[in-house]
Amino acid sequence: MTGDISIASPVLGDEELDRIESVVESGMIADGPEVRTFESEFADYCDADHGVATSNGTTALHTALEAVGVGPGDRVLTTPFSFVATANAIRFAGAEPVFADIDPETFNLDPERVEATLESLDSDVQAMVVVHLYGLPAPMGELRDIADDYDVALVEDAAQAHGAEYFDTPVGSLGDAASFSFYPTKNMTTGEGGMVVTDDETVAQNAASFVNHGRETDGYRHVSLGHNFRMTSVAAAMGRAQLERLPGFIENRRSNAARLDELLADTDAATPTVPDGFDHSYHQYTIRVGNRDSVVEQLDERGIGCGIYYPRCIHDQPAYDFLDARAPVAERVAEQALSIPVHPSLTEAEVERVGTVLRDEVTIVPPAGTRASTAEASDD
Repeated sequence: MTGDISIASPVLGDEELDRIESVVESGMIADGPEVRTFESEFADYCDADHGVATSNGTTALHTALEAVGVGPGDRVLTTPFSFVATANAIRFAGAEPVFADIDPETFNLDPERVEATLESLDSDVQAMVVVHLYGLPAPMGELRDIADDYDVALVEDAAQAHGAEYFDTPVGSLGDAASFSFYPTKNMTTGEGGMVVTDDETVAQNAASFVNHGRETDGYRHVSLGHNFRMTSVAAAMGRAQLERLPGFIENRRSNAARLDELLADTDAATPTVPDGFDHSYHQYTIRVGNRDSVVEQLDERGIGCGIYYPRCIHDQPAYDFLDARAPVAERVAEQALSIPVHPSLTEAEVERVGTVLRDEVTIVPPAGTRASTAEASDD
């Protein structure tokens, strides 16, 4: 949904143009030294030892899974409440996705449901993809313990979480490997692009080979089947400029989110939950409401953009009809979740308008499963 105040707006300027111009003038516009530098700088930002750039976020997750050893016949546990690419990447690696339900307050995997799902499958799961949805870190301490107990690889899908931290540790350095997306609406962009980060040198080597036709080196010795998932130097040049600006982008997003928290505190909308020790990077500011279609219509009438991420769970997509899966909490949240503008291009006046319109002009029904809706039902 679009409006006078948009749901997303990439921030690009002279810094990006200057970097791109320099690369174009060099003549090295495909993969090259600019990409290697970006890989190193982004890995450092994530407090990781290695980075491998890719063509987009989906290829980054696919690469990460291949690099940690996921293959045909494997099972990979993940969340049903994410963009479909999370599960698609698992299938691209030849594995089968299995779903555990989510925490309705954080939108991320519920560790209790994760462990119960692993038990129900007799521990026949080889990896776990943990999504940091909307920019909020998943409960990585508990999930890391579960992964270790059940001997499964732990891969972070951090496509939306650049700049997020879990107890002062950047996301991307909390699993065996992590993937990021640099799509234009993300916290930083390269136009299209992605990145795998890891502390494991073997995983990094596997990833670098996989994205470059299975090459062992830069020569013509190909040791495994691979793809051309490489990033261009033009994209890397934009990424380097964006990375320098990323801390400012995140600061603005958090400031905007804090103000929205204040403005919406006394409404019937369920605002984002951020547990102690979790630092949200607010790729999206996502509320839950019990009358989403009506709220969308009311916001549209007032020129305020919003987005529904995501209107149905992955297992409810036609492409996943072959799976017999249920996730009651995620299915309910998929009917309630609504993202409102929080991006760093917003002015203070626009943030005020978004919050005050929702508070003073929009009729909101509390979402099912919250204290407000329970209290309302008990009064009937």
